[in-house]
Amino acid sequence: MHENLRRHSSLPRLLRLPLALALLITTWAHPALATTTAGQTPATPTSNQVIILPGATSAEGIAAGPGTTFYAGDLFNGDIYRGDARRGTAERFIDVPDGRMAVGMVADLRHDLLFVAGGFTGQAYVYDLRSGATVATYQLASPEAGVVNDTALARDGVWFTDSLQAKLYFVPIGRKGALGPARTLDLTGPAADTSADFNLNGIQSAGRTLVVAHTGHGKLYTVDPATGASTPIAGVDVPNADGIVLSGNRLWAVNSLSQVSRFRLDPGLTSGVLEKTITSPLFDFPTTAALIDRHRLAVVNAHLTTIPPTSPTYEVIVVEP
Repeated sequence: MHENLRRHSSLPRLLRLPLALALLITTWAHPALATTTAGQTPATPTSNQVIILPGATSAEGIAAGPGTTFYAGDLFNGDIYRGDARRGTAERFIDVPDGRMAVGMVADLRHDLLFVAGGFTGQAYVYDLRSGATVATYQLASPEAGVVNDTALARDGVWFTDSLQAKLYFVPIGRKGALGPARTLDLTGPAADTSADFNLNGIQSAGRTLVVAHTGHGKLYTVDPATGASTPIAGVDVPNADGIVLSGNRLWAVNSLSQVSRFRLDPGLTSGVLEKTITSPLFDFPTTAALIDRHRLAVVNAHLTTIPPTSPTYEVIVVEP
């Protein structure tokens, strides 16, 4: 993988990824596997739907929209796609300015806003879901120091993770969707460990608590959004954890084994039990997922076994949750 990066030294800056990502890709690039846990059986979906992102040159993040609508991003170009999981269609929705990236994303349907993590740019972008116009751009981290990776919608704003720093970023949403200045939350406890190549990754909001995935640890943690204190969720082990989805007390976590693990969490979010392992022969380096109309799990195929990615297509795989 290091040789691949050197051979492509003439690529634009956003494609010449830091060594950290190269090492992460090497760690993640495993064959597709189905694993079992004592008392638990891999679950093979009875149906798999493939939705091509036409013209995409890469992919990573996804967000649920109204009904069966979803939004997905072109990782390195930053463009945003809008699709329909019921119809099995997708089209380019926002052609963004050069120099942007699109990693994790979340839709605020009350205010018709889409929040997108900007990865190695250190930025976050906010788009209008009606017009596709850019509403705001935030410089959350220095491009040399941070990777703004994933997003979560809370009651009063949106949270972003940083995979290289023990920090979360918060963009407040006021009345009628007015956006306020971003602030930084420094983490403490085990989630604050940044000794791995990639650390904080997926994030979800659960009322007054945040849940974050830590790629290097293969663990999930709760985080107090007021203090930054973190606590492990016992029994929830996710090797190279990436995107996560939380609905009630059920949590889906995308991991490096070309699968999605579904856990049932206790009411206090202190522990969890593995309920189901979702596999598909169509998965190829899945990164993130979104729960669509409670009946469909849409999983992004990132094809990141090479840098730059060379797959002829990038797609969303819809499976049973």
